[in-house]
Amino acid sequence: MTQKQAILSHIKNNALLDVLQLEHAGTSFSITNPATGDVLGTVANMGARETVAAIAHAEGALDGWQALGAYKRGDILHKWASLMAENKEDLAVIMTLEQGKPLFEARGEIDYALSFLHWFAEEGKRHYGETIPSHKDGARLLTMRQPIGVTAAITPWNFPSAMITRKAGAALAAGCSMIVRPANETPFSAIALQYLAQQAGVPGGVFQTITGDPEPIVGELVKSDRVRALSFTGSTHIGKMLAKSSMDTLKKVSMELGGHAPFIALPDAKLDDIVEGVMAAKFATSGQDCLAVNKCYIPETLYTDFCERITKRVKALKVGNGMADGVDIGPLMHENAVLKCEEHVADALAKTAKLTCGGKRQKAGSLFYEPTVLTDVTPDMLIHTDETFGPILPVSRYSNLTDVIKDANTSPYGLAAYVYGRDIAALWHVGEKLEYGMIAVNTPSFTGPPAPFGGFKQSGLGREGSKHGLDEYTEIKYMCLGNMSTLAPEFAGDAA
Repeated sequence: MTQKQAILSHIKNNALLDVLQLEHAGTSFSITNPATGDVLGTVANMGARETVAAIAHAEGALDGWQALGAYKRGDILHKWASLMAENKEDLAVIMTLEQGKPLFEARGEIDYALSFLHWFAEEGKRHYGETIPSHKDGARLLTMRQPIGVTAAITPWNFPSAMITRKAGAALAAGCSMIVRPANETPFSAIALQYLAQQAGVPGGVFQTITGDPEPIVGELVKSDRVRALSFTGSTHIGKMLAKSSMDTLKKVSMELGGHAPFIALPDAKLDDIVEGVMAAKFATSGQDCLAVNKCYIPETLYTDFCERITKRVKALKVGNGMADGVDIGPLMHENAVLKCEEHVADALAKTAKLTCGGKRQKAGSLFYEPTVLTDVTPDMLIHTDETFGPILPVSRYSNLTDVIKDANTSPYGLAAYVYGRDIAALWHVGEKLEYGMIAVNTPSFTGPPAPFGGFKQSGLGREGSKHGLDEYTEIKYMCLGNMSTLAPEFAGDAA
């Protein structure tokens, strides 16, 4: 049996049940391809009982996993990443079939996902404690980092592999176990990752995926006092609900929530650079990305030329099934997403915005929406204040940079912002003034394992990736060793 056949067999037979060592009633739900509507297969519809068992399994696996030490855990994470690389094409195909993104984007996500396993495999070896100059005569003060215990992650459908490894890589490197509840739209990617984790040597119970109705599964994860940390990527609305519920057990909570990213071109920016930057920062994953540009501020001096060029580029984007060659824009995930695109466009056009291309459903299928450009967008329009999560670019003109910064900061979100220009003093000024957790200067690509990913305000709590990513899964233990001089009095008068 080939590795691809083994992965697909594992998915088909719901081998997660073997990991949990449970008898299951056999209920399941179907997964469909958003591009075609075809049923791809079924996965187990688990609930509260399976979740309770998974928590117990995760707790039971802790001692053995922690006993391996950071170096051996790192070796296993490296092996897991290597297996992902060996099976990149199969993992990418699974992702495109269940999520819809073009195959080239899915391949890129697999590379991105496995990079976090390699990163945390090494970073786990360097999660140092510290010694502290003592305020008490003769005492020694020190801290150490210890794993928090059983952890849980609730991951989204738009990046079904990377959002798992960015969380699980940190948790496992720290010595924790993790239970992942993937989005119902994209469970196959998660199950395939679990299969490869097992092949790499991750012990049973250390990394588990649970598929099914979110209410009973998440309910048990949140209320359990044995689950000590919860990581969530998704909407701000759901994140707030989870944070409130988690306070009953005072869980450590890390969250990456909604975004409404501004793109600010300074007057001295090169036109070619800002066109390329906007295209890359807006239309990846069909605009279904919390980092996607949702406000595009262009100075008066560049505005007309920019609108002409960006419209020409957007019109050239190829829409279709992500498995087809040359496709740039795949389907949206849900009918509600298409309806939201239609609502935002209709509202903007009713308030004097201009449509230069797109603006309607695409003939490829019911979940496809044409890549769209709206110009002369103003602050009173829905699209200016509400995250679209679709392939619509709103463009606004400006003459006063101070006003632009103020307008960008009125958003309750503060995840990422883009700034393009050539005057380093101006770039630095804008970057400092923007109330966003991540600022991309003259680049549309800025995330990766070394970078602390996270936002300000209602865009989340905590950081993922970087050395700070381990902090979400560890506790600081402080130890005070009192009056060391009394422990060995025979040495007190030793002149040597």
